[in-house]
Amino acid sequence: MNTIITILSVVIVICLILILLVATYNHFQDYIIRINEADVNIDAVLRKRFDLLNKSIGIIKANTKTEEEVLEGIIKLRSKKLSNFELDRSLYDAINEFHTIKEKYPELQTNEEFVRIEINLMESESEIVGLRKYYNDIITDYNKLVKSCPSNFIAMIKNYKPKDYFDGNNLEKEKGNVKL
Repeated sequence: MNTIITILSVVIVICLILILLVATYNHFQDYIIRINEADVNIDAVLRKRFDLLNKSIGIIKANTKTEEEVLEGIIKLRSKKLSNFELDRSLYDAINEFHTIKEKYPELQTNEEFVRIEINLMESESEIVGLRKYYNDIITDYNKLVKSCPSNFIAMIKNYKPKDYFDGNNLEKEKGNVKL
């Protein structure tokens, strides 16, 4: 009778451990899916911003009669494969250049298409801010899971590593070891 109770206790403990492992693994999978979803949404907004800035190049050149190269960063980005982090930083610089051009050539404010692009860029800024916050919140929870016990054992087995935040900071801050 004692051996049956011992065997039953061992089986119950093993089952509980397996249930804990499966639940933890599923928790990781939930976060990975949410991270990928947020990444896709960020990518869509960044591509929209890129397209708006790309479209503005022709409008700027046509309305300012300038021969100088405008939004050079956008032109260079056309052929590059960048991560969302790098693309966001490059677009931020290009948007700053866009605003500088707007101030330099006030006649652009009378162009309906240019004004529409400017409004869409402002709207996309609020979208990207919200998506960054959502992404960073998910990353915080995921990183806690990777680093805390007992889920860190699953992370070690599956080779899950902590992920970087989508900080929106420029590259110089990152090189200076300022990290969130």
